[in-house]
This record gives sequence, structure tokens and C-alpha cells, in this order.
Amino acid sequence: MNPNWKKNAVLFLTSQTVSLFGSTLVQYAITWYITLTTQSGMMMTIAIICGFLPTFFLSPFAGVWADRYHRKRLIILSDSLIATATLILAVLFWTGHDAIWLLFGASVIRGFGSAVQLPAVGAFLPQLVPEDKLTRVNAVNSSIQSLVMLVSPMLSGVLLTMATIETIFLIDVITAAIAVLILSLFLNVPAHAKALTKQTIGYFADLREGLAYIKNHDYVKTFFLFNIFFFILIAPAAFLTPLQVARSFGSDVWRLTAIEVTFSSGMMVGGMVMAVWGGFKNKVHTMILSNLIIGAGTFGLGLVPVFGIYLGFMAFIGLVIPVFNTPATVLLQQKVEEAFLGRIFGVMGMIASSMMPLSMLVFGPVADFVKIEWLLMGTGLLLVVQSLFMLGNKVLVEAGRPVLEQEQ
Repeated sequence: MNPNWKKNAVLFLTSQTVSLFGSTLVQYAITWYITLTTQSGMMMTIAIICGFLPTFFLSPFAGVWADRYHRKRLIILSDSLIATATLILAVLFWTGHDAIWLLFGASVIRGFGSAVQLPAVGAFLPQLVPEDKLTRVNAVNSSIQSLVMLVSPMLSGVLLTMATIETIFLIDVITAAIAVLILSLFLNVPAHAKALTKQTIGYFADLREGLAYIKNHDYVKTFFLFNIFFFILIAPAAFLTPLQVARSFGSDVWRLTAIEVTFSSGMMVGGMVMAVWGGFKNKVHTMILSNLIIGAGTFGLGLVPVFGIYLGFMAFIGLVIPVFNTPATVLLQQKVEEAFLGRIFGVMGMIASSMMPLSMLVFGPVADFVKIEWLLMGTGLLLVVQSLFMLGNKVLVEAGRPVLEQEQ
């Protein structure tokens, strides 16, 4: 491991934080613009699908790229693609072409960029950080991302009242340029071993090899199966809560800002907790606790009639998200061979990007006829049940045990 790993990790996380800030700011602006303009569950569903389906289709291929090519260059490419699409969107809005479908089109292109970036970032971090430091670094990264998500909705809400949406688009372009410059000029990390060697098999053979690896890896296969159900059940809480707030509590921008701020504040604290605590010795037990609390919190979002208490539940859910994400990410980084990390994170991105929008094909239209509160209570109960199944799954629990215990 490079003795300058701390410096490299700081540079990398800084670049990703700057890039994330601009992207998050623009994403909130787009989401709220559609929400406040249409107040339609169907329109929100279309926007979500446009953003996530490209990630679904491209993620398996992007995962192969992350294993075959220099991961830093792929991250730079994806940031540049997203910035270019956002710049074109800003120009179109400035010239009076401000149709909603343009936002959908831009979301598609941004989704392609994210598909390339996500597996590359997930596989790149273990190149920078020693294995025994991965939990802490991933937890710190989670807190930083949560801080960005805390600041972004507040700033986005302020900017929407002071400036046009196309002006907000330009912020993403500027932050992406800064991120690319940091990676290009200051972060000198060689490509991983597979990218430095001549490829002896074809592209699609690489893809098939990755899928076979998942099929034969008991933990990864089982973990992905549980994630499929998790992302389906979490979709109403992730995407329909702004619409629920607009319908049940009022469509003021400050209310939409408040739910994002409280959620992100909870995530920031949760990341700090994981950086200090690190979770239970068995990482899967930590994930199960988080899943259980997320289910109970989701049920609470559908139950409480007071907005202040609603925000409390939102903060509580945010608090335990890093308690799930951090050990889940670290286990993949530790259990999967380095040469397959890109493909594994690519498939993980495909699951995350497909299950939520596909489930929104049902939840979104249903939300125009059934109270969102009922959807939240139902999916919350099912998440609690899933936690019990996770606790009883021997493959997951065994994989979560410390390596020394497994060897005994």
C-alpha cells in the first residue's frame, strides 16, 4: 500500500465531495421544480425512471470497464459527461426551451454518467486505503456526503427563490470542472493490475466471468438477493415523501427543504457514529439492526400527523442509513477479489438503479389513488419482516463474522 495513502484518500474524497455537491444541488432543483410545477405522482415517476434506468442498462458494462481500464480516468470521463449535459440544459433553458421533457432527457444523460462513475468509485477506494482502514474511511466518506446533502437542499431552496433554475445548473458544471482538475493534476495513482495487463479474453467473456463469479460466491449472491427486496420496499420512503409532504402538510419549499435537511443531518451523525464505533464485530448484525430501524421508521412516516414529529422520524431513518451502507460496502470490498470489484459494484448499481424505479412503476401511479401513508406503513412492516429473515440466514451471518473467527 502506498505510504501516501492518507494524502491520496483526502484528494480523492475532496474531488468526489465537490462533484457531489454540484450534482446534488442540481438534482434537488430538478426534483423540486417538477414536484412544485406538476404535483403529480406520475410525472415524478417518469423523472425517477429517466434518472435510474440508464444506470440499470449500463451498470453491468460499466463494471467491466472499471475492471479493464484505469478507474481514475473513468471517473473523470463520467464527471465530464454529466457536466456537459447540464451545460447544454442550461443553454436550452436560457433560450426559452424550458419544457419538462428536457429535464427528463438531461436526467437520462446524467444517469449514464452515474452508471460509469459508481462502480469505478467503489472499486477505486480499496486501491487507495488499507483494508483495515476501509470501515473508517467509508464511514467518514458517508458523513461528508451527508454534509453535502445537508447543505445542498438548503442552498437549493434559497437559490430557487433568488435565481433561475438554469443558473443553478451552472454550479454543477463548475464543481465538475474542479473535481476533474483535482483528479487529473494532483492524484497520482497507478492503474490496478488487470488494467495494466493485456486483456486475454473478450469484453463479453469478462462480463460472463463476472456473472459466474456472483453465482458461485455464496455471500455476494445472497446479499444481492436481499438488496433487491430492500430497494423495492424502500422506494416509497425514498421518492414519495416529498409528494406526501406537499399533499398532507403543505407545498411550501421550506417543508421540502426541511425533510431533506433532517434526513441528511441524521445521515451525517450516523456516519460519524460508524467512524467512531465501527459497528458490531459481526458486520451483518450491524446491517440487520439498521434494516430493522429503517422499517420501523418508514412505518412511522405513514403514521404521524404532526410535521415536527414526521421530521424526527426522517432524521432517525437518516441516522441508520450509514449503519447499513458502511458495513455492506466494506464487506464487498473485503470479500470480493480485486480483479472483480468493478463488475460486482456494477451489478450492485444495476440492482439499486432498477429495483427502485421499477417498483415506482407501481407505487407512483398508485400514489395518485391510495394515500401515501398507507404505502409507507405497509412497506415499513415488510422491511421489519425482512430483518428477521436476514438474522436467520446462515450465509449472511457467517460472512459478517471477523476473519479470525471464521478461520478458527
